[in-house]
Amino acid sequence: MTTIEHLYHIYLQHPSVQTDTRLLQPGDLFFALKGPNFNGNHFATKALDSGAAYAVIDEVPASKDDRLLFVPNALTALQELALHHRRQFDIPFLAITGSNGKTTTKELVHAALSAEYITYTTKGNLNNHIGIPLTLLSVRRDAEFAVIEMGANHQKEIEAYCRYTLPTHGIITNIGRAHLEGFGGPEGVKKGKGELFDHLRDNGGTAFVWRDSDDLRQMSRGIPHIITYGAHDADFTGRVVPPAQPSTPGALLAASTFLHVEITHGASTGTIPTQLVGDYNLPNILTAVAVGKHFGVPDGKIRRAIEQYTPSNSRSQLIEQGGNHIILDAYNANPSSMRAAIDNFARLSTAPTGNGSPSDGFGHKILILGAMAELGPESINEHRGIVDLIARYPWAKVVLVGGDFLKFDHPYTTFPDSREAAKWLQAAGLKDAWLLIKGSRSSKMELVLQ
Repeated sequence: MTTIEHLYHIYLQHPSVQTDTRLLQPGDLFFALKGPNFNGNHFATKALDSGAAYAVIDEVPASKDDRLLFVPNALTALQELALHHRRQFDIPFLAITGSNGKTTTKELVHAALSAEYITYTTKGNLNNHIGIPLTLLSVRRDAEFAVIEMGANHQKEIEAYCRYTLPTHGIITNIGRAHLEGFGGPEGVKKGKGELFDHLRDNGGTAFVWRDSDDLRQMSRGIPHIITYGAHDADFTGRVVPPAQPSTPGALLAASTFLHVEITHGASTGTIPTQLVGDYNLPNILTAVAVGKHFGVPDGKIRRAIEQYTPSNSRSQLIEQGGNHIILDAYNANPSSMRAAIDNFARLSTAPTGNGSPSDGFGHKILILGAMAELGPESINEHRGIVDLIARYPWAKVVLVGGDFLKFDHPYTTFPDSREAAKWLQAAGLKDAWLLIKGSRSSKMELVLQ
């Protein structure tokens, strides 16, 4: 039986950890995890043959290869190894959770801190019970900061992550109507996400709090150190402002699409032009300013870091394709984020008019929206609510894809899946149109563009 201490000694020699044999590199430490449809123990020998230095297994091996390290449970061993590694550091570990905007906030905060410090963070969306330990184990000895994203779809999940992440600082981006099924309703969402603030309260931590949220203000009470950000009456404040007027219509169109934020209190960054689409990104930007400034990052470096951040992975990306302008926000969706995206798209200035200024002409705007997942008994009503919101605006076209959008009457075009919607889009021959494409991960709305 391999102890965590012995496993950590091996990890120090082989600090690249992998759970997928398809991604193995020579010298990696492989953990044979199990799931409903897979058993990593069956691939342990293959991992060694592919160059893994060792394989951590939890089923008695058929061979006596000394490179097979037996533990009672491979997932538990991975998490305990991550905790052991975490305890070697005396640096800020900043945890980020929330219903919407976790990854964008994480990336912006990481960008701001990295302008001054050696900062490690969650790669992509590795924010679950496997991804978080892997993120912790990717933190090297030279680290000055670590930023850890925590996703959750049920209560006690964030609490469990805190046990081996031991965050010293925390952010809850917002409390929205996401994963209602797993959390047991809106109050369950508050309780589940609030487990991060519970940890900070119990361990003398620091919370960065969006002051405009009544929920977050109440949930953060009792935390010994609180830094606030918001539209007003906060340690750091800011507002969305119109962009400066570029000299050409093409530049005007691009500038009018992206978010510009003026920091009005707490930092002297002035107006920050971003490459983000949507006023709903204001709190994400203010979070990065608050965190960077709190930890002494110079104002100019904060500004440049936010200016240069480019969203990726289908998160509020502005894409020019086939003569059309596409906002692809297809990584995930819930009622809160869907409403924010639709309202923002409705306000968005689009095609230049004859005098060179942008307009909000709905004749150019098309919605292609995928169904929202994990909403439980409220799902039909939540989808009806989105349709009611859509009906407030005179869109050129609305296409609704899959799931509960197909289960009640409405006047809009429907398709069973994103591939069928893609066929429609290809046949439509659109030109100079603006499209918002959004949906839950299960809807795979990015396929509409393929």
